[in-house]
Order: sequence, then C-alpha cells, then structure tokens
Amino acid sequence: MFVQIKLIHEERPGEKWQHFFERVWPFYKKWFTSEGYLRRPGYMTCMDALETHMPEIIPFYEALTEQAGGGDLEARFLSMYCPPPYMSGCSQMAVSGEENALIRNYDYHPRLFDGKVLHTNWLQPVIGMTDCTWGLLDGMNASGLVASLTFGGRKTTGVGFGIPIIMRYVLETCTNIHEAIEAFSRIPIHMSYNVTVLDKEGSFATIYLAPDRAAHVTFQAACTNHQEIIEWYDYAAMTNTLERKEFMENYLLNKGLTLQQQVDAFLAPPLYHTNYEKYFGTLYTAVYNLKTNSLTLVWPHKTEVICFDDFNEKKIQVKLEKNVSNHLLK
Repeated sequence: MFVQIKLIHEERPGEKWQHFFERVWPFYKKWFTSEGYLRRPGYMTCMDALETHMPEIIPFYEALTEQAGGGDLEARFLSMYCPPPYMSGCSQMAVSGEENALIRNYDYHPRLFDGKVLHTNWLQPVIGMTDCTWGLLDGMNASGLVASLTFGGRKTTGVGFGIPIIMRYVLETCTNIHEAIEAFSRIPIHMSYNVTVLDKEGSFATIYLAPDRAAHVTFQAACTNHQEIIEWYDYAAMTNTLERKEFMENYLLNKGLTLQQQVDAFLAPPLYHTNYEKYFGTLYTAVYNLKTNSLTLVWPHKTEVICFDDFNEKKIQVKLEKNVSNHLLK
C-alpha cells in the first residue's frame, strides 16, 4: 500500500487548485450527499455563517467556489458548514525548548486523503496538509504559529463548521496562541476535535472543542483521541488513545530525549499504526519546526523537508510500512 503527497505552491486560488478540485469532487460529492441533499444547509445559510464567524476568508471562499464551477452544491460543500460526520485517529505533541516544534501522526485510510501540501499567500503565507480541498489537517504560517488537529472521541454532532476550515481560518488570521485560542473558542464546530497550537515563543495549548459545550483550553503538550475523559469506549479501545497519550507524557516528554529521538518514536508503536483497512494507519508524520520555519514529512525510510523560502513542487510516493518496532524501548 502506498501514500502519495503532492506539493503545490499557488499564492492565490488558481488553476492548480481547480484541477485538483475537479479530480476529487466526484468523491467528495458522494460523501457530502450521502445523507441526502436536504440534510446539508442551503447556500444562504452557509454564507450567513461564514459572514458571522469567519468574514476575513470570504473573498477566498468565493474565488474557490467560482473555480469549482459556481454551483450551489459546490458552494455548500466548500463552506464546510454542517458537513456529514467524519473522524480519524492521530497523535500530536508540542515540544518547547531549544527547538520549538510540533510533531504529529495522521492516521486514516490513504484512499480518503487529499494528499496535498499547499503553500498559499492569502492573508499571510501558510503551508499545510489539506482536507476537503482547502481546509487543513495541520499547518504553519509565516508568523510562526502551528496548529494540528485530532478527533475528540465523541459521537455527538451539532450545528457548526467542519474543523478543516476553522484550521485554515486560524492560520490565515492569527499570529500567536492567544489569538488562536480566542478564534477556536468562538467559532461553532460540528463535531468534537482537539487542536494543539504552538507559537514561535514556545507557548502551546491544547483546546478541546465540541458542538454541545464550551471550548476547554488546557496546557497539555500531548494529545490523542479523547478529551477530559473517555466517552466513546469502543473507539478508545480500538485506537489505544489512552496508551498513546500516556506514552507521550510519561516517556517522550520526560526522558530528556532529543527532538530527533522524539520524532523517531512517532515512527513506531504505540504511536505508529498500520491498520489501514480499518481507517487507522499512519499516513505521515509531520514535524513543524519553528526554529527552522520548516515542515518535515517523515516516514520510516523517507524524509522530505519543506520550507517557505525553498518550496519545490513535486510528488512524493511512499510505501507504507506494516512491520515496525520501537527501538527506543528495546
């Protein structure tokens, strides 16, 4: 099994994004309408929600909608307002000290993955891994702010935005964790997610977001797929969310390891997963290093360094490992 990631540099919405959208829209359309056309809010409802909560990115939303053909369904999808439920795995950890960095594993199925690192310059330069074509799973901006998401381990859904567009908004408009916390806390979200943010000063926070209760801000460095307590026991057991978080807190953050040793630990159990058939396999490890202003994508046998000032468009194809061991624990 392979994962393919394409690096794209397009400062404003243009042909490169349009070609990507045209290729993936049939698959997203099937997902978006899976519960019926009328289960998703109408265009005016979506636009009103954007104007209320994220007005700064409306010009880019409108430009992307036009490039997507300007249709009603495309516009509703791109707003990411009240989308169908979705979830993934993921482990992430903020490292503050000599090198301020955020390390994350994204766990999902390779066929349900945008596979695009997009370098844009809308409200400010942003590099990140896309989801839903223009939202973000993780990313960093030129101000030195990094954000990464994990699923929050709850079945509850509500009226709000999909987390990828909120991630995009925060990295477009915010410069530090204080601004990021304010934005994440006020924008309504449709499912429970955990977001870890880190800025160039080394300040970090993990924010537990939910559609049915206020955001809860913690200053925990490590985050997996639950919030304060386990609320979905079957999912927690399948994903080993407690084991992963305890490993990061008790070992990676308390053993005096170098950044490289911490990164290496993300390439092995209990953080690295290979259950791709059940949508819980590690597709990539991302290391956002604010000392070098770089994103490094890492796999057991491949590394790709990506920088704002030296961004080379290319395709990366990696064979996903199914047999890995934790050499740190031997």
